[in-house]
Amino acid sequence: MATTRTIEIKTDVPGPRSRAILARKERVVAAPLSIYLSLVIAEGRGATLTDVDGNTFVDFTGGIGCLNVGHSHPRVVEAIREQAERFTHTDFTVVPYENYVGLAERLLELAPISGETRAAFFNSGAEAIENSVKFARAATGRRAVIAFEGGFHGRTLLALSLTSKTHPYKAGLGPFAPDTYRVAFDDLAALAYAFKTHVAAEEVAAIVFEPVQGESGFVVPSQEFVRGLRRICDENGIVLVADEVQTGFCRTGRMFAMEHFGVEPDLMAIAKSIAAGIPLSGVLGRAEIMDAPADGAVGGTYVGNPVAIAAAHAVLDVVAEERLAERAESIGETIRARMENWRDRFDAVAGVRGLGAMLAIELVRDGKPDAELATAVAEGAARRGLLLLKAGIYSNCIRVLVPLVIEDGELDEALGVWEEALVEALS
Repeated sequence: MATTRTIEIKTDVPGPRSRAILARKERVVAAPLSIYLSLVIAEGRGATLTDVDGNTFVDFTGGIGCLNVGHSHPRVVEAIREQAERFTHTDFTVVPYENYVGLAERLLELAPISGETRAAFFNSGAEAIENSVKFARAATGRRAVIAFEGGFHGRTLLALSLTSKTHPYKAGLGPFAPDTYRVAFDDLAALAYAFKTHVAAEEVAAIVFEPVQGESGFVVPSQEFVRGLRRICDENGIVLVADEVQTGFCRTGRMFAMEHFGVEPDLMAIAKSIAAGIPLSGVLGRAEIMDAPADGAVGGTYVGNPVAIAAAHAVLDVVAEERLAERAESIGETIRARMENWRDRFDAVAGVRGLGAMLAIELVRDGKPDAELATAVAEGAARRGLLLLKAGIYSNCIRVLVPLVIEDGELDEALGVWEEALVEALS
């Protein structure tokens, strides 16, 4: 019996309509907004998208981690429609609305933080990080913030100051925010040394870290490191901020990645898959920290938009009903097995990293990071109908951010295409 295929490629990639639209883009869109994949989407459903030329792809990019419940999930679409018909905006601090309060209640029930907690909603992951620092500074009366090499925390000034990668994010865009420091990741000795050479522990308001580093290629820290951060923060009155922007909402096989470590953060920054790609982010945390800023010190015109909040409620419904944490573990086992097979077969596959369905391979040539090989694999996969996303300090990793609603047949088909692209690039 013939195997049902999801991928359907009718034209060259990019096709003529995509090329025409991208040519128009060059004339009117600012040049720094460069295009990673040269195709233009017409429609997305679940783990697939179809471009304007009628080509259908399996999408492993997932909107850079925003689509854990998939493209245009019916529950999310209906929630957006219903809310938009009622009202689209007031500013919660001017005329409040109940679904904001309800989402705070639901997320705080799920957050791995004990005791009395609070939530606040914003628009983007960068805003969530910047406001986490505001909360920490207000609560501690201190100014300094420590982050880690390889970390990515956003592109606004303070978030970009904490971000580690220079090109394309930081070069030429300084000066950066003062009182921000970076030390080696997964290295408690380096942190202790930084307290001696860069900033005194009693001057640090917050330590910000990703429980799995995203942009640097899905680097997982040791249990000892995460537990050590908690101990150091407790000993020195420092606020521990977990950046769960990319790791949250079941990506790692848990609702939040911090659950893998058995460690409670003081604050959590969340975004991306919280509302299935509708702009929304949040900070969840201990009440005494979240309540510390003065009245009106955090907020913004669009933060916690009611349509985005409605989408987030629908996401939580899908997460529970479709058991996406368990699905992420299952998907992750399938992908990891295939990746480990590639590592055993090909010297160029130097490593397999990640947790749950948050997985990446590292590509090398002669033992050195090979960004060109990663590009060749991603381009070869796109021509065959699979969309892949690169990562890594040296851009030599390929990461998986596939929607967790992908069907088994689609997953198998996509991994087969990836393997074909890998073999082609290595030949």
